Amino acid sequence: MANHKLHFGGVDNLAWVNDEDETNSSSKEIRPHAKIGGTVSSPPALRIIEQSGSLKKIADPPATSNNDQLMDFDDVLPHVGEFGTYQIVLFFLTAPFCFFLAFAYFSQVFITLIDVHTCHVPQLNQSGLNLTQKREISIPLVTQTVLGGPPAFDSCTMYDVDYDLVLREGLQPNGTWPTIPCQNGWDYDLEHIRYHSAITENNWVCDKAGHAPLAQAVFFLGSIVGGIVLGYIADRFGRIPALILCNLIGALAGIITAVSNSFGLFAFSRFLMGIAFDNAFTLMYILVLEYVGPTYRTLVANLSIALFYTAGTTILPWIAWGISDWRMFSLATSIPLASAVIAYWIVPESARWLLSQGQTDRAVSILRTFARINKKQVDESVYENLKTSTEEAIQASSKEPAQTVLDLLRTPRLRRNTILLTLLWALIAVVYDGHARNTANLGLSVFLTFSVASVTELPADLVLVFFLDRWGRRALAFGSLLFAAIFSLATLAVPNNQAVLTAVLAIIGRFCVNITFNIGLQYGAELIPTSVRAQGIAYVHIAGYVAAIVSPYIVDLARISPILPLTILGLLALIGAVVGLMLPETLGAVLPETIEDGENFGKDQSFWDFPCCQRPVEITPDSSSIGESPAATTDTTAISPRIARAPAHRVNSLRASIRGEAFRSSLLARQRRQTHDPNEKEAVRQTASLSTQPIDKRALTSHGKP
Repeated sequence: MANHKLHFGGVDNLAWVNDEDETNSSSKEIRPHAKIGGTVSSPPALRIIEQSGSLKKIADPPATSNNDQLMDFDDVLPHVGEFGTYQIVLFFLTAPFCFFLAFAYFSQVFITLIDVHTCHVPQLNQSGLNLTQKREISIPLVTQTVLGGPPAFDSCTMYDVDYDLVLREGLQPNGTWPTIPCQNGWDYDLEHIRYHSAITENNWVCDKAGHAPLAQAVFFLGSIVGGIVLGYIADRFGRIPALILCNLIGALAGIITAVSNSFGLFAFSRFLMGIAFDNAFTLMYILVLEYVGPTYRTLVANLSIALFYTAGTTILPWIAWGISDWRMFSLATSIPLASAVIAYWIVPESARWLLSQGQTDRAVSILRTFARINKKQVDESVYENLKTSTEEAIQASSKEPAQTVLDLLRTPRLRRNTILLTLLWALIAVVYDGHARNTANLGLSVFLTFSVASVTELPADLVLVFFLDRWGRRALAFGSLLFAAIFSLATLAVPNNQAVLTAVLAIIGRFCVNITFNIGLQYGAELIPTSVRAQGIAYVHIAGYVAAIVSPYIVDLARISPILPLTILGLLALIGAVVGLMLPETLGAVLPETIEDGENFGKDQSFWDFPCCQRPVEITPDSSSIGESPAATTDTTAISPRIARAPAHRVNSLRASIRGEAFRSSLLARQRRQTHDPNEKEAVRQTASLSTQPIDKRALTSHGKP
């Protein structure tokens, strides 16, 4: 029996590595092979059948010898298994991290619940009156002047009268009675929220009512810091150490929240939770997607969110309902994050990151483990080819001039698209977060409405699976935001006593926003050029975090009128729908690699180019390509002559919707270009493959949801 040894740490940390495997490269003869994978062999020349029916040649294939073939990470996956036993295990390992994301992101909703509250009047303690009767003689009625509303008891003032005389004479309040601010605390209704929250326990109401939205804003500030700091750690030390660290920070934040006895400490704990919330999931999510073949990425990406994240957000309110103690609830939803340390031993480090760091032997060791568990036999030449290609790519990339996110703003068209994309994502982030948090203001049980609204994540993901690659990004982004606006603004027409109808309209609006959120995540990854994609998406998503800071204050406007939050969110969604129409369509298009590509992207599209409204156009291989590998000739149907569809395995690798975001910067199609110009002093110029570039963790921002 072969000897085995266990490798620990964030590199080979999964697996039992076979001693035989480590000596294979030296003991076995490396056999040359003509074709390693579908993306390795030269693609055939493509001809597009235009609407007129004529054939038009697009490009001749670059001349490449079999002995000089480049291989990227996606080319190796079919050999070790694109979705075998190992990937299935990793898929289910995303479940706890999806729960961690839901807990970290939404726990404050149930930590800071607030219901009807009025001034406490100690003179009425022995009156024998119930709470409603006490309020009728001690609390003035106020009518909401913004967008109307029924009269309600004032939360912050009381009558300044002799209550012994009022009780003795049976006097009834009138407009001449003087009022004063609450002097002796507040009486809180617990009929809908069941338990005292951090707000009711600390009396963060009236002149301190801004504490709750401020704490949530601090949470998003922490998200910005977390994206930058943990991004650096992930790039410098690896994905697994960063994943463990951010989950430990989240666990610590929850403990500090539970023991906080002042607003300063509470806000600090929310800042720490903000650092952790998105990264606690996104790092694991991206790492799993890296090891799944392009053909299955759409399924895995959407299914993990649709099942696990939806389950986490759906059961979260019932955890709070069952515990009915905000401090214990904070502990129950944060301490489990510490279990992420187990990932050190059971989750493999990112092979892409290892390759980018020149640690090819460790990356290959992990790939050997995948092959063994998936019961695949891999020719040693595959690993050797990957090593050689990686070394060449690293050398080539080191000679290329560095580009920054500022290059996105240097040319007019790319600058316009970047600004529009940033604005779109900012609006989506605000509308999504606002809808999620406004469930507490719908007049029904917050536990029920939040749970029902969270279930809409599942059908929203399924809509994308079936329609995003059929209808295109622009049409779906516009349509989903438009309907979100319509259903949100429709609540203005609902009578004040129809809370159920208002909740139904708001939840449908939330469903539409969920669709748009997923589209926005993918749109950025497709529009921003490859050369600055990680930095560009990081910038766009940080802008979303900054914008999301205002969403708690929009939700807090319910103190003035319950209709205000949905009205503002509906108007923002309407603006977002218009912004989405101004962006170019990316469905089936060859994605921009350079700044020049980004500047020219979409120039041949008109405003009325919608894939859902156009007749499919067939792209066929040149006749000289007969005999090429099937992978090189798959799926060559385009939507329009203006939008030529890339090969299916390239396009499918893009369809991975989720929170957060810029993870697709490393999952995008790896496009290698080799050009030969006899007039150049250098006969051959090779553009290095992106497969060896690590995902910039600063770009891993989903809002997690946002």
